[in-house]
Amino acid sequence: MPTITTRDNAEIFYKDWGHGQPILFSHGWPLSADAWDNQMLFFGERGYRVIAHDRRSHGRSSQTWDGNDMDHYADDLAELIEALDLRDVVLVGHSTGGGEIVHYIGRHGTDRVARVVLVGAVPPLMLQTSGNPGGLPRAVFDGIREGTRDDRSKFFLDLTGPFYGYNREGAEISEGVRQSFWLQGMLGGIKGLYDCIHEFSEVDYTEDLKRIDVPTLFLHGDDDQIVPIGAAARAAVKLVPGARLKEYAGGGHGFPQTHSGIFNADLLGFIEEGAAHSRPFILATPVSA
Repeated sequence: MPTITTRDNAEIFYKDWGHGQPILFSHGWPLSADAWDNQMLFFGERGYRVIAHDRRSHGRSSQTWDGNDMDHYADDLAELIEALDLRDVVLVGHSTGGGEIVHYIGRHGTDRVARVVLVGAVPPLMLQTSGNPGGLPRAVFDGIREGTRDDRSKFFLDLTGPFYGYNREGAEISEGVRQSFWLQGMLGGIKGLYDCIHEFSEVDYTEDLKRIDVPTLFLHGDDDQIVPIGAAARAAVKLVPGARLKEYAGGGHGFPQTHSGIFNADLLGFIEEGAAHSRPFILATPVSA
């Protein structure tokens, strides 16, 4: 398996397919690079070089006891980008992966970056605080910790309901997607996955967002039950000059998989468009379209 070895000797697994302008995909919790297989095939077939990695303690990467924090995630990403000599790269991050990409830019800048796409992403801050009243209460994340610690196998399978909107009336449930989510989660190391809950819930990415100076698109479902849109994309887009937000009416957290056709088309359009717009705007697109 292709891997890089980080400065602290963690092995980071990655996929690197195709040729052309690179697109690097960063996955959510508790998943792996496999969550992006549909997009990697789609864009690889259209003349792009597609890369996705397993975050440390996720998937096929090292299950580290220490270093399962956003600083290490961002630095691991920087080492991968440098090892593969990626330039003019489009960074696409889902959920926790959005935090990873934003923090990478906060620590390493945008010299190698062409565009940024944040999908159902956690920035600026998921935790409810006095300064962030729209966030989620700490009890929500304590529940995730409890589920992960006590019976993560059951918890991960149950989590597919709100993650993909399968708990909504009339939802078309894919047992294959549910089992894939479970398998990816179970491949990860429990210590690292447990530690990562703090990273996606309590890290404040406000200053990182302010450092983004390349064209940026936020994509978010307005029925996201995992990362509610109000304290996430609707707040984050205001912190990135010239960024845009596209909302998916009725869209859940995992819409890149449940509605890959719509998502892929929008992502392709953004990558292939010309100059960035000068100010934020909002488009609403029903995911059933």
